[in-house]
Amino acid sequence: MRVLVVDDDSRLCEIVQRGLEEGGYAVDTVFDGEDGLFYAQGGPYDLILLDVMLPGMDGVEVCRRLRKKKIETPILMLTARDAIEDRVVGLDSGADDYLIKPFEFAELLARVRALLRREAGSRSPELVVGDMVMDTRTRRVMKDGCEVELTTKELAMLEYLMRNAGAVVTRRMLEEHVWDYEFDSLSNLVDVYIARLRKKLDSEGEDSVIATLRGLGYRLRAA
Repeated sequence: MRVLVVDDDSRLCEIVQRGLEEGGYAVDTVFDGEDGLFYAQGGPYDLILLDVMLPGMDGVEVCRRLRKKKIETPILMLTARDAIEDRVVGLDSGADDYLIKPFEFAELLARVRALLRREAGSRSPELVVGDMVMDTRTRRVMKDGCEVELTTKELAMLEYLMRNAGAVVTRRMLEEHVWDYEFDSLSNLVDVYIARLRKKLDSEGEDSVIATLRGLGYRLRAA
């Protein structure tokens, strides 16, 4: 899952980015409203963390403009303002949730997971595809009742495939949702990680859980 963080507090951005990346998310950070609007319009983000008090253009205006352009990416607003009126303004501008600074990172992660579940149309923190289960809270994966040890990037890639089980997922889609803007699209990392997942998830004598569709991409078998 790919997240855009828009906040003029560079120290907070660094902490949030590091924490989210440790949780398996790809993260881009920008520090003012105009850049936030530009990135949000151009990138395939799964979630936007948007500060209210921003230089140039405040977060409420950024949110309004995104919604006016029919960009429905979930938005979690971050602000030091705790008055009810301020929260109402933020939510009425199109934000999906509101978090008051200072906050505990555990709560931020919980709200991120909740918004992503809501976007996927699921209330459960578990993703289930066939005999494979991923708990998005604990980042544990079980297959055939046995736990599978995965790295952070392997988890991120598998989560995206599971959220799109049965559908064709192109290499470009994986690059955009699992890595940030610094990713080198000429590298073979997608192939490397697909191979690693197959090695850890496939059962001997059975078709791979991740099918390759030549010229198209990949598909996680739904059953």
